[in-house]
Amino acid sequence: MPELSTLTQRHLRIAAMGDIHVSKSSQGTFHALFAQISHTADVLLLCGDFTDYGLPEEARILARELTSSVNIPVIAVLGNHDYEAGHEVEIRQILNDADVTVLDGEATEVHGVGFAGVKGFGGGFGRGALGPWGEQAIKRFVQEAIDEALKLEAALARLRTTRRVALMHYSPVRATVEGEPPEIFPYLGSSRLEEPINRYRVSAVFHGHAHRGTAEGRTSAGVPVYNVAMPLMARLNPDRPPYLVVELPIDDEKPGTAPAPLGEPVVKTA
Repeated sequence: MPELSTLTQRHLRIAAMGDIHVSKSSQGTFHALFAQISHTADVLLLCGDFTDYGLPEEARILARELTSSVNIPVIAVLGNHDYEAGHEVEIRQILNDADVTVLDGEATEVHGVGFAGVKGFGGGFGRGALGPWGEQAIKRFVQEAIDEALKLEAALARLRTTRRVALMHYSPVRATVEGEPPEIFPYLGSSRLEEPINRYRVSAVFHGHAHRGTAEGRTSAGVPVYNVAMPLMARLNPDRPPYLVVELPIDDEKPGTAPAPLGEPVVKTA
């Protein structure tokens, strides 16, 4: 694993992007972008929908792009597009074989910072969240969101690091889907994902999925949430590369000691 540079040894530089939608014609498209990310960050997060139709061929193209140009750790979660063709298990294995850590209720650690990841699910936000009442189909839909929240909680609970980062595809808050048609808000995320984020004092959250949403929001406990869907970043900042870099303060605090005040993540220009 690469060492942190002297310039940023007290910060972990996190590059994040989602919804890159690699297609069969994408070979070579992302090589330069990934190479640039390797020079500007210490870890890359991919927040789902890295394939367009959920095809293994698309995942293999992405794997080749990553292995040929990225020399920093890569952590990913699947998105709804990656499930489209029913090959999500194979897609995950293809990326694992390319040294990508794909999380689905698991956790990992990079340079003393813990990362927990899930796909997430829909269901809506706040008082508008769908409840498990009525038809069995409704109850199954709601249970899927509950299960994803429980997986996130279990992953966060396994981490023993002071700084914790959550990545997912669906949004845990309404704020970052604002800008999308209100009619589809329930399909873009779920407040149930917010509960474990607040409980475990997560330092930052990254998600995608809402292409026309808002770049940044916060949970009810003040945790910063970043929407890193590539179409959104490309539209908001057409003159910059379509990824976000956030510097997260880190320290040498030992597990089991009283937690230090969590420094705010610093958003950097890509």
